[in-house]
Amino acid sequence: MYGRGVEPPIQYSQTSDGVNIAYWAMGEGAPLVAMPSMPWSHLQLEWGIPEIAHWYEALGRDKTLVRYDGRGFGLSTRQVDEMSLEAEVLDLEAVVESVGFERFDLYAGLHSGPPAIAYAARNPDRVDHLVLFCSYANGAKYAESPLTQATRPIINHSWDFYSEAVARLLLGWSENEAAERFATLVHDCTTPEMAYRALMATTTYDVTEILPEVETPTLVVQRRELLISGSHAVSMERARVLAAGIPGAQLSVNEGTSVAPYLGDADQLVREINAFLGIDIGTAHPEPGVGALRTILFTDVEGSTTLTEQLGDRAARSLMREHEEIVRKELAEHNGAEIKTMGDGFMASFGSAIAALECSIALQRRFADRNASADHSIRIRIGMSAGEPIAEGDDLFGSVVNAAARIGDNARGGEIHTSDVVRQLVAGKGFEFSDLGQVSLKGFDEPQRLFEVRWTDVS
Repeated sequence: MYGRGVEPPIQYSQTSDGVNIAYWAMGEGAPLVAMPSMPWSHLQLEWGIPEIAHWYEALGRDKTLVRYDGRGFGLSTRQVDEMSLEAEVLDLEAVVESVGFERFDLYAGLHSGPPAIAYAARNPDRVDHLVLFCSYANGAKYAESPLTQATRPIINHSWDFYSEAVARLLLGWSENEAAERFATLVHDCTTPEMAYRALMATTTYDVTEILPEVETPTLVVQRRELLISGSHAVSMERARVLAAGIPGAQLSVNEGTSVAPYLGDADQLVREINAFLGIDIGTAHPEPGVGALRTILFTDVEGSTTLTEQLGDRAARSLMREHEEIVRKELAEHNGAEIKTMGDGFMASFGSAIAALECSIALQRRFADRNASADHSIRIRIGMSAGEPIAEGDDLFGSVVNAAARIGDNARGGEIHTSDVVRQLVAGKGFEFSDLGQVSLKGFDEPQRLFEVRWTDVS
């Protein structure tokens, strides 16, 4: 199996009806099979889209992740006779037999949900957990959406126009760059004839009657307001049908408008999936190596020496233990790796700049809430930067580490300061910054452009 950060090699399996199915496998750990985002799937082209590559790397951390192209799409056999729910089950069966999994977790989004449910109902001894993202039980009811009715006929008239339209419809009108990349993927992953056949086949999907037969622990995840549904109520009703029909299923409602899991709250979605699967990666040390981009975060308690002088050693230590518990909890919640503790502060590493910023904001809010009713306040300052650190054992070194520490020194209690690199990495993701201008940092010859992350007046 190949590790994260390396595009895994393509392999093939063959279904019982003679269709060649392309797949890749990467990582180590508990096996998770991610069904294709049918019908828009292309194993090779997806790695050229940063958002999708990040999603696979985040989802596959501490797991053996397997992804495949369904029949008719991507690198699998393009021209096939059968497009149906049963055919999709055959594709899944072929892949899991090729990789040799006896038991595995299964992830399915949108149209892949019904065949995943059918497989899990028939094979309770093989599927340990089932995750359904923005999916449904009845394809005919899904197709009743006015937006779906309006767009599908365009496939047969203008493939170029349809590719652009469906990208906007699925990803959201505010995701301009991501939608452009996804439109190219849609256009190149199959032919208009196969796309139309596949989408029309989904109108025959109906697993409503077999929902009670699913014995596998199931997580139903729904984005709050899906644009493709044209109605918040319609989206939620589909999720309720799944959660109510599958015994013991859990329902989770996430913020967002896109059926693309790699947009919006992607890192939060990964954390939720990991928690459901029983995978704890929050305290694992990273293995960055050369060329791995990390976001480095430093925290520091403002005035810790003064607190000790005022309260005495015992009371001050009790306060620091409370501080440590809060920081460690938020690091775990946001997939941050604790590198080391420095008395009254932490150094942490994140594979995602978004997660690092979300963690920083969550920390400041947690301490602000705590301080509102506490006798003695704990105010922390946070600094961060992003780059390619050098790993030696469990520690990280290099200019990015030094910069993050010095940026933290520049902040005051209750503030989050960051480098311009971090700001650019999260551009368009909803964070708000105040420009601090060019700032001279100790140990650096040239001034650095820094930004303060706004969090007190941002919901």
